[in-house]
Amino acid sequence: MPNILCCFKWVADEAYIRASAGKELDLEWVDYKISDYDRNAIEEAVRLQEQYGGNVSAITVGKPDDTKGLKDALSRGPEKAYFINDSSFQNLEPSQTAAILAEVIKSQIDYDLIICGEGSSDLYAQQVGPRLAEILSIPCVSFIQKLDIEQNQLIVERKVDDGVEVLSLPMPALVTVLPDINSPRIPGLKDTLSASRKPVVDIGRDDLSGNFESCLQTMAINKANMERNGIKLGSEPQDISQLVDALVKQGVIGGVK
Repeated sequence: MPNILCCFKWVADEAYIRASAGKELDLEWVDYKISDYDRNAIEEAVRLQEQYGGNVSAITVGKPDDTKGLKDALSRGPEKAYFINDSSFQNLEPSQTAAILAEVIKSQIDYDLIICGEGSSDLYAQQVGPRLAEILSIPCVSFIQKLDIEQNQLIVERKVDDGVEVLSLPMPALVTVLPDINSPRIPGLKDTLSASRKPVVDIGRDDLSGNFESCLQTMAINKANMERNGIKLGSEPQDISQLVDALVKQGVIGGVK
């Protein structure tokens, strides 16, 4: 029976992001949620437990006030959570997140399978899972759309550009899953209430041996510009010349000397 660990991230909910009068986005009233991709990771971990037994734990790195995310994660099925938190863990670079997770997992968690989302809803760097596997020296397969366990082997279907790869790999291992692997369940009232009684292991910065100073600083978050000029052009030679002149004027291409 496998010990399954699922990673998740608490991110800004894009539904609450508003555009300000200028170029920047207004995040003053933004709410937060579990990254959509990580919901699939949690759901797949719980489904595997329902099919093969074992236990499921969740783990996250964040700020001390991200406790709402813990309750949400535990309401989706995991039996236990590891909360690695510090006020400085707000703008971590993916390699730092992976290093923090690896230190805690190595020292405190017995696992057979680690499941991560394809990426995160904010940075979408797609690096934490593979970096974590590298530090832990375990096999890693990304972009999984189907996952099964046979004895001590994982049988996975990996989506690639020109088809689907079917792979077998030994556990312990790490996989990153695609959104189409499942449809995450919506926790009910009973699930939400029981989540408050599940154990949470609180891990502070003083419990870590590494130096994890934030490397990223967000200077501004600007809204996308969707303005269109609406210039209609035909297929005559003079129309093509007009198109080139318009692109040069806007700085899209350089002028001909």
